[in-house]
Amino acid sequence: MKKLLLTLKTALNALRRNVLRSALTTLGIVIGIGSVIAMVEIGEGSSQSLQQSIKSMGADNLMVQPGTAASGGISMGGGTVKTLTPDDADAIARECTAVKAIAPVVQARTQVVYGNRNWVPFQILGTTPEYLAIRDWQQMGAGEPFTDLDLRNANRVCMIGQTLANELFRGEPPLGKTIRIQNVPFKVIGVLGRKGANMMGMDQDDVVLAPWTTIKYRVSGNSVTQTNQSSAASSSENTTSALYSRTSADLYPERSATQQRNTPQPVRFINVDTLSVRANSTAEIPLAIKQMTAVLRDRHRIKPGQADDFNVQDMTEMTRTLGGASALMTRLLLFVAAISLMVGGVGIMNIMLVSVTERTREIGLRMAVGASDVDILRQFITEAIVLCLLGGVMGILLGRGLSALVGLLLGWPIGVSVPAIVAAVLVSATVGVAFGFYPAWKASRLDPIEALRYE
Repeated sequence: MKKLLLTLKTALNALRRNVLRSALTTLGIVIGIGSVIAMVEIGEGSSQSLQQSIKSMGADNLMVQPGTAASGGISMGGGTVKTLTPDDADAIARECTAVKAIAPVVQARTQVVYGNRNWVPFQILGTTPEYLAIRDWQQMGAGEPFTDLDLRNANRVCMIGQTLANELFRGEPPLGKTIRIQNVPFKVIGVLGRKGANMMGMDQDDVVLAPWTTIKYRVSGNSVTQTNQSSAASSSENTTSALYSRTSADLYPERSATQQRNTPQPVRFINVDTLSVRANSTAEIPLAIKQMTAVLRDRHRIKPGQADDFNVQDMTEMTRTLGGASALMTRLLLFVAAISLMVGGVGIMNIMLVSVTERTREIGLRMAVGASDVDILRQFITEAIVLCLLGGVMGILLGRGLSALVGLLLGWPIGVSVPAIVAAVLVSATVGVAFGFYPAWKASRLDPIEALRYE
């Protein structure tokens, strides 16, 4: 240990005699390590931003859609078979352990009117409060979300997105105001937090969310495919469905079991357009699909060998593709940075060879007073490693500064990568050993007599 400390002291003294040359020698390592740190951190931040964007679209989300009807061998398209019900959503929530949350969704496409202004939002969705958790939309811009009580009573309340709020209210506070959808008044109780456009360029803030019971029974009354965009302008006032809610049945006494057996009444089939589902994690998506498929096939009485009357869609393929593109770009940047490190290593080898030539008499003198070949080898390798480590430390500071500057000026997300910093130190030491070995070996092989005669 004592000999190692002595060797380190000797190496530092030798480097201190040529401070400027030592600094210029480490410049290649500084640039290389700085490039690695900056690129990795910028790449890490971009990856996090990409993952957040995918998550906002629903990386863990699944969509269950009804099946396809066919007539005479002609397919009618997806969603033409009305097979999904709110009870399906309840059954999935109870029985599927890989499902974190589920919400039935009823869609509509029509005008929204406030005063003398109107707008056709990208989406009008009737759903449940769980939909906000599924889409990571719990943070409200103002107000509060509707509740399960609003859902049960089919209350005419809604939440609107930022885009719709800007288009209809033009700076007015929307909370408490009344908008009309299909001539049905809705009270605005909440404004959703801003989400922005998704990766497909679709505005996620151009949306209305309301209880699905209200949209189903008061607005659309049928599938989205049968709702006309301009029907709000041409339709008359709603009939009794606008005056009485489903709870009007409570005015009549409930029928006894005997009455129900003697005079059975037809049961109305309540369908929804889709089921929006969130799995516990991305890794559990295949398990969630398997569990949901089993539950729905059992509930829909689908026999073995028969085709499903529903289909489940996920974003696994898109996530894998975008993640692969991000990883490819990161590897490309690291390859470019590795070339910089190679250039820096070659520069260190060159300067160390020059140093060996300049210090030939010194090497001969040390050998003459008892230094062994191993001592000379250790000294020059130590000098190379110290140069590279100093360059590595300066490179880390440079890389962190560059990444912070990029994040500040361009607003790009930056992710601090501790493994990259540790790897930079290890790479610096490795470069020092690899490129400093030959000059050190050459110095250790000098003949002491010839070295002392060197001019």
